[in-house]
Amino acid sequence: MPELDGSLIAGLPLFSGMSKKELDFLLCRARSARYPKDLAIFEQDGNADAFFLLLDGHIRVVRLNEDGEQVIARYINPGELFGIAVAMGRATYPASAIAAVDCVALAWPNEAWPDLTARVPQFASGAYRTIGERLQETQDQVMQMSTEQVEQRVAHTLLRLVQQSGRKTAEGIEIDFPITRQDIAEMTGTTLHTVSRLLSAWEDMGLVRGGRQRVIVTDAHNLMLIAEHRRKR
Repeated sequence: MPELDGSLIAGLPLFSGMSKKELDFLLCRARSARYPKDLAIFEQDGNADAFFLLLDGHIRVVRLNEDGEQVIARYINPGELFGIAVAMGRATYPASAIAAVDCVALAWPNEAWPDLTARVPQFASGAYRTIGERLQETQDQVMQMSTEQVEQRVAHTLLRLVQQSGRKTAEGIEIDFPITRQDIAEMTGTTLHTVSRLLSAWEDMGLVRGGRQRVIVTDAHNLMLIAEHRRKR
């Protein structure tokens, strides 16, 4: 396998300020891999034998709840770590990671974790910061599920997605990966019918535009007012 170049990751926030020696050390234990769309990179409750960094594409993180229903927990964007069960002291993955589009990622064996984090403390602190941010995001989502109306939850989810993965276009801010109304339903704990009804109404109001696996937020301000339950009827 050819040696990986530090320029692959040097520009990513997680590695900002690291020396060439540190970057080379991190990469000497990594391998790069391509994952075609819809492939499961790993599955919930499977043995956690590696952790990953997404270089290109988008990953859908999916969990099965106690009733066996699929829930989309979040999307992973380029530059983010995922599958870091080893950092949480877990022997299995808490969710499945599915390639939402064709993806390229780096993978490290779990055995490398102690050495990498000891030799490059910034890598360790970045990984634990990622875990903290995702735990906070999960708590926020649980709170939204228990206290907010469906309309608010869907609006909050769209705003979060455009903030994390938005791409400015002439029409507005587009979620920069294929996403279906069923995906949004699974992220918000509601039904496909409800999401379709809401998005159709919001299209009529000029708040969003949609298409096949495509969502563009055209009026983020008024969508935020809906999310915060402040929009006047």
